[in-house]
Amino acid sequence: MAAPHDVPDAAALVAAVRDFLETDVLPAAEGRVRFHTRVAINVLGMVEREIELGPAQAAAHAVRLAGLGVGDDAELAARIREGRDDDPALLAALTAAVRAKLEVANPGYR
Repeated sequence: MAAPHDVPDAAALVAAVRDFLETDVLPAAEGRVRFHTRVAINVLGMVEREIELGPAQAAAHAVRLAGLGVGDDAELAARIREGRDDDPALLAALTAAVRAKLEVANPGYR
């Protein structure tokens, strides 16, 4: 099946904007604009990582939830709030979920 969009794809467009901000805008910016440019660069990096890693992370998360016998995060949260979950796999699943989030938000936090 053909993709609905031509090249460049979303990931390439985001990378191009991030590169422009890093190489052209940031060196010329000062003060508040420099700060906001750094924020924008970081946000675009997160978007790039989510595009790249998101599908595999979503699949792995669904497997973890199924292994715990829940259908989604809301159901898992309800079980935790009710104190009904003493499954030793819970901590491992939650740790993996947080690591996946950090892998997108800031890989340096690992």
